[in-house]
Amino acid sequence: MRIDDSNVIYLDHNATTPVAPEVVEAMMPYLRSEFGNPSSDHVFGRRARQALDEARASVASLIGAEPDEVIFTSGGTEANNLAIRGSASAAPSTRDRIVTSTVEHPATSAPLALLGASGWRLTRVPVAGSGVLDLDAGLDALGDDVALVTVMLAQNETGAVMPVAALATAARAHGAIVHTDAAQAVGKIPVSVDDLGVDLLSIAGHKCYGPKGIGALYVRRGTPLSPLVVGASQEGGLRPGTENVAGIVGLGVAARLAMDYLEREPARVGRLRDKLFLALSSRIDGMVRYTPDDDCLANTLLVSFPGVIGAEILDQIPNLAASTGSACHAGEHLPNATLLAMGVAPQVALGAVRLSLGRATTSEDIDASVELLVGSYEALVAATPSRSVSHKSEGAPR
Repeated sequence: MRIDDSNVIYLDHNATTPVAPEVVEAMMPYLRSEFGNPSSDHVFGRRARQALDEARASVASLIGAEPDEVIFTSGGTEANNLAIRGSASAAPSTRDRIVTSTVEHPATSAPLALLGASGWRLTRVPVAGSGVLDLDAGLDALGDDVALVTVMLAQNETGAVMPVAALATAARAHGAIVHTDAAQAVGKIPVSVDDLGVDLLSIAGHKCYGPKGIGALYVRRGTPLSPLVVGASQEGGLRPGTENVAGIVGLGVAARLAMDYLEREPARVGRLRDKLFLALSSRIDGMVRYTPDDDCLANTLLVSFPGVIGAEILDQIPNLAASTGSACHAGEHLPNATLLAMGVAPQVALGAVRLSLGRATTSEDIDASVELLVGSYEALVAATPSRSVSHKSEGAPR
């Protein structure tokens, strides 16, 4: 049964973005009449291959890469796995350590844990109270035994933009491969693989107004990488299997749209984000902002409501879609793991709510959201002046 969502304000764009109408329109022929296999040497196959080539060029252009350096995957998680596990498999035996951060998404931390269980040494660099990677600690963690450095470009909960370029310069001087999960960054901030100095970069289509189930991995020419799946020779042999032509076409169009939006959208969304925080903080004493004032995504606002549980605030507002970064198991609320890594007390972290804006967000949406959030908060405080919360932690959703 479908709920009526016509009046729901959507402020969860870091979880997923709506598919742009232009993307849907471009995909439809490849779900209907353009059914060819790109590997087939006839008219249907050649048209499908041309569509892949055009999409590959568009994605490459968005990040300043060459088309043959773009490998299509099923999404950001697969791209991260291919980058992390593939580079570890190809690394020389003299390098047995990987450097990462304490606030990575599970799409990075889970494959790293898998490698750790198989004997790889993992060095996790902390973040400062601002949520930004401690660059000095990151530089100190480097050495000639490091095979891979993997640090996300933009943190999915706080919106903090990490100093990847500075870390990459030092890491590559030590001979390490550098990967960044750019799923939250691509389409929101300008991204250049050469300016960043990375060897590998992951993209997720549904984070930048493309479809779900499609992503890409940038692989700098000459970077040693072993495939996770074996089969035929598609995607340079690094990701064999018949390509998802419709999804790839959609990602290509999303990439072209992103290049246009980057010229004007971040400033507009940033003004709305700041308006949202100022309005909330002026009416709720003790509200804390965890999104940095600088070096952050313009669309992201992670705040903590004092004395309450963020999930309960949102539970009372069915016409506002947002997230908390917390988890709930068997009725027990668990604090946001990223905030715990930043040194935030568990009781405070439980009050977190992430509000992430998008291209369709309006000033009227912000005004309405403020009223909804303040009303819900005040009702909770009035109903439950004292409450008990759990101090356990759990991984947070992207």
